[in-house]
Amino acid sequence: MSSDSSQIHFRTCPLCEATCGLEIHTEGDRIVKVRGDDRDVFSGGFVCPKGASLKALHEDPDRLRRPLVKRDGVHVEVDWDEAFAEIERGLMPVIDRWGRDAVAVYLGNPNVHNLAGAFYVRPLVKSLRTRNVYSASTVDQMPKHVSSGLLFGDSNAMPVPDIDRTDYLLMLGANPLESNGSLCTAPNFPGRLKALRRRGGKLIVVDPRRTRTAELADEHHFIRPGSDASLLVAMLQVIFAEGLADLGDVADHVSGAAEISAAVEGFTPERAAPHCGIEADTIRRLARELVAAESAVVYGRIGTHTVSFGTLASWAVDALNIVTGNLDRPGGAMFPLPAHGRADKQPGGRGFETGRWKSRVRDLPEVRSELPIATLADEILTGGEGQVRALITIAGNPALSAPDAGTLDSAIAGLDFMVSIDLYCNETTRHANVILPPTSPLERSHYDAAFYGISVRNIANYSPPIFEAEGPTEADIFARLALLLSGQGSKGDPEVLHGMLLRGLLESHTSNPRSPIHGRDIDELLAQVGDRSGTDALLDVLLRLGPYGEGFGQNPDGLSLEHLEANPHGVDLGPLQPRIPDLLSTPSALIELAPPSILAELGRLDSILENREGQGEGLLLIGRRDVRSNNSWMHNLPPLVSGRDRCTLQMHPADASRLGVEGAERVEIRSHAGKVTAPLELNEGLMPGVVSLPHGWGHDLEG
Repeated sequence: MSSDSSQIHFRTCPLCEATCGLEIHTEGDRIVKVRGDDRDVFSGGFVCPKGASLKALHEDPDRLRRPLVKRDGVHVEVDWDEAFAEIERGLMPVIDRWGRDAVAVYLGNPNVHNLAGAFYVRPLVKSLRTRNVYSASTVDQMPKHVSSGLLFGDSNAMPVPDIDRTDYLLMLGANPLESNGSLCTAPNFPGRLKALRRRGGKLIVVDPRRTRTAELADEHHFIRPGSDASLLVAMLQVIFAEGLADLGDVADHVSGAAEISAAVEGFTPERAAPHCGIEADTIRRLARELVAAESAVVYGRIGTHTVSFGTLASWAVDALNIVTGNLDRPGGAMFPLPAHGRADKQPGGRGFETGRWKSRVRDLPEVRSELPIATLADEILTGGEGQVRALITIAGNPALSAPDAGTLDSAIAGLDFMVSIDLYCNETTRHANVILPPTSPLERSHYDAAFYGISVRNIANYSPPIFEAEGPTEADIFARLALLLSGQGSKGDPEVLHGMLLRGLLESHTSNPRSPIHGRDIDELLAQVGDRSGTDALLDVLLRLGPYGEGFGQNPDGLSLEHLEANPHGVDLGPLQPRIPDLLSTPSALIELAPPSILAELGRLDSILENREGQGEGLLLIGRRDVRSNNSWMHNLPPLVSGRDRCTLQMHPADASRLGVEGAERVEIRSHAGKVTAPLELNEGLMPGVVSLPHGWGHDLEG
């Protein structure tokens, strides 16, 4: 420290899944420098442009500091009591007249990037008691949750590639050199992939676009968008047909292998090749290499999920890891054990189901208590009993980023009432009657509750606030809104809900014979938590009772929040370890490889291949990521949007010539859902017949 007002703070970046450590230099209430933390136990100094932009986000004059209420069509600043009083006046009559299902909730991506989202969103939604819950997950990773639930009984039990120890990585639909990793928390993903190759390993990338990740790989194979399932199932066919299947250490914990062997028998590489665009000989070679490698793993991400056979492709990724003996072993696909996770998990459980209710208009099934965001506009625009008439959005921008966003934008504009919790007045929140702004990320504590559950190494890192908050914490906002929605009025004390959640968490453990605090006095335990409140109190309890925890005095060397505070560069809990069978939550306590819904999807895929459906002459549109962009929620920051235009339509020169268009001119892209315009960018790294447009742009709407 160079002066009394100069300080250096160590903090985990909250802006993507990589969880990189940052070193933030401040002078008083001013940030003077942001750089990577060389001593961070996980990232080792790696940082991307998003992390360095935290200064711009914190200081952005457009970031909301006080609540906004819409009066005569214009948002005006009000104090917090007035904002909540307005919500009570406008939202509760909708509930009283039309019922709780008349209010929908939309949860955006940033909710998984902070503790309040992890701990308080569920109580808030529960207080509303609506079936109309939507999130960004249904246009992102929901197929992976479904396949994991079917296989392992827990939709959050998503194995990740053990990239630091594998000898062979087959990657589909992922571009971690731009995304920093997705459903796979691994800071410095580029360095980890380079290390894989340096130690003699092999990286194979399958993607319709020659991405930066593909350029780093030993091999890149173009694939027709949406056909990943046919490729993966054909690889399964080769492995079973050639007698190469070996389930390894999980063999005694798998049911359904014989059924899958029979079900994939007809999916030969020769049938799959015309559909996916990869030659049959290459499909066979990839399958054999996967089996022959000392350790190997298949990793599929958003390009395999956001397609017609997304769930089948997600299942097939794990099925390949299972039948090659690469599930739950070093160098394969493994399950993290986060510090805040359960320490007493035993095999078996209630399993996973979908469709407990259906959407009103299109009869679409519930998954993980959510309905697909693609049908929210239907629920708003279609009259009748159960029509959605009010909306709560939390850290999301569906009017720009959801399917058929134009229709949804118009639908939202006609709602009776809308509340948004958001840092900005954006394309969605401009319609809100009330906007409640959370604090800056640097004004709240941080711990990656979501991402340590999908991390390639077991890590724990806690960041205290750097600056004093200008307003209530995000947890306070959620708690106060939850109390209002449960009928306790607009002046509810957030500490009431904080205390209920904390005491409820402790009671669940003191009543559990397998818990280290079974039978202990709750008041005595609360005294050990001390004056911590909200997210920090809950996190402290979870850490103490987690798999590495100090157990409220039973293991003095174990973890607690105090322990993490004393280690600002993080605590390395070691490489991933085998977790099967304890992790399994299926009723059979086995990996259920052949659930009926997957067998039905194989039948549907067989029909597609037989009839050669979906292979018309039109262009296929895919998305893409840029390292400076995480959906739409950071596009207000000059450091991340300056320079060249990243919102372009990329097209292969042969397609441009055929269509009579040239690079740099603006082109119109039309589909059944509508049209947009963007500058054309010629790119020989695209598979002919495929065009690419990034997600989350179009910031030109009034208001």
